[in-house]
Amino acid sequence: MIFNTFVYYLLFLIPSAILYRQSPAKVRPWIIAVFGSAFFVYFAYSMAGLAGAFCIGIFLWESIISRLYKTGSRWCILGIIQSLVFLGIFKYWNFFTGLLFWHHANPLVWRGAFLPLGISFFTFEFYHYAWDRKYNRTEPGTLGEYLAFILFFPTMVAGPIKRYQDFLPKLRAQPKDWVSDWQIGITRILTGLTKKFAIADLLSAWTDHLNAHDVRLANRGALLLWLFAYSIKIYADFSGYSDIAIGSARLFGIQVPENFDWPYGRRNIQRFWACWHMSLTRWLTDYVFIPVARMRVGSFKFHIYVAIFTTMLISGLWHGAGLHFVAWGGYHGLLLMGHKMWRDWRGPASTKPLPVLASRVLTYLCVTAGCALFTMDLHTVALFYRRLLVG
Repeated sequence: MIFNTFVYYLLFLIPSAILYRQSPAKVRPWIIAVFGSAFFVYFAYSMAGLAGAFCIGIFLWESIISRLYKTGSRWCILGIIQSLVFLGIFKYWNFFTGLLFWHHANPLVWRGAFLPLGISFFTFEFYHYAWDRKYNRTEPGTLGEYLAFILFFPTMVAGPIKRYQDFLPKLRAQPKDWVSDWQIGITRILTGLTKKFAIADLLSAWTDHLNAHDVRLANRGALLLWLFAYSIKIYADFSGYSDIAIGSARLFGIQVPENFDWPYGRRNIQRFWACWHMSLTRWLTDYVFIPVARMRVGSFKFHIYVAIFTTMLISGLWHGAGLHFVAWGGYHGLLLMGHKMWRDWRGPASTKPLPVLASRVLTYLCVTAGCALFTMDLHTVALFYRRLLVG
């Protein structure tokens, strides 16, 4: 984890934030760009060795090509395809080629495969920029502003996923209330570190070591406890990362999107996804769900269900290159489809206290029940559910 190193705070975050606030408006974007470049080079190389140099080349190529887009240009489509190709090669090459040789050794396996630093997040930002430039939804900005958006290191590795048109006004605004911003930012960073160390890491000592052998030996009660512990762990872990990123951005006087809003307390699965990893949910809604829904596949609102299920499959695959991630996305797609069918049939939900409480509990249980799909391979997860239900 990059955010728990002294290097992140003492070498990058604190010096760049102080320098940013003391500099004139025209210089501020370049400060972010310079420190962001150094951050990417340092951690890409330290985490991937010589392969990190290739990561840097890919990142710079994406940045340069994206900057050449003109409003409405067909070259924006090339940028969209290019972003997806890079993501597909680095993150999914072995997964997809493995599917082609399901029952045989994969002759196309990339044995030296590595995952470039932050590729899942910065690819979506490149994609968004190209798409919105194509449809004239954002201005190009200056070169420095564009580089600051791409190289804003607090959000580069683990999000939240930014939008250029939202980030630009905050970058241009003069940061004023130094004391308030730093109080809020440091508090948010400490909150994130507490979630990470005091909750997620403690639970990880138990939840991260469950394999098929352990599943066979564990009793039903232990498996149930594992499920609930993992649901808490993954929330504390991911929301902790987001808190640190949001707090880090606040030291610059920049507010980036919130990512979590107490999702486990929501009364239905739709509200859960509106409050869980919110920047990703909004991205998938705008760039996957809406385009697919507009295709009008079938009738009787069938295209809406196709769009829901497709979006959640992509969400699952985005989280990781494995069939169990796809199954996890499909599971949530089915939950969302079932919720929509229920609402279309029964109308608005009851506002009485008891039904509201029951719906909140049911939503949390449904989400928690799918947690095993997120972390185990399909063979182990099948064994897990069989032991849980049958004993």
